[in-house]
Amino acid sequence: MTSDCVRLRNLAFYGYHGPFGAEKELGQRLEVDLELRMNLEKAARSDEPEFSTNYAEVYALVREVIEENNFCLLESIAQTIINRILDHFDVEGARVLVRKPLAPIGGLLDSVEVEIYREHPRR
Repeated sequence: MTSDCVRLRNLAFYGYHGPFGAEKELGQRLEVDLELRMNLEKAARSDEPEFSTNYAEVYALVREVIEENNFCLLESIAQTIINRILDHFDVEGARVLVRKPLAPIGGLLDSVEVEIYREHPRR
């Protein structure tokens, strides 16, 4: 596994996710951090976009998962994002962190977050 990576940080979306009716009805902000593990040597040497990953396509994939679906758990959101990344992009592995800043847990906190790391099964 290479130590090269591309990171997209603090992607923000509005979605209708959570185990409570109010969360599914009113919605809330969700934030996502991504780390895509891949060999970046060819892209770096050539300075050609075709040898890297299209960051706008990655962003659009995450937006689609969050804005066009309804999940109860952050774990399900994170797993869906990582599965789609591994299916659609030439990466060796990926890490996704999904954060819910205003999680309704009855107390003060910065956020609740779930992080999942997976390696590409065919590598």
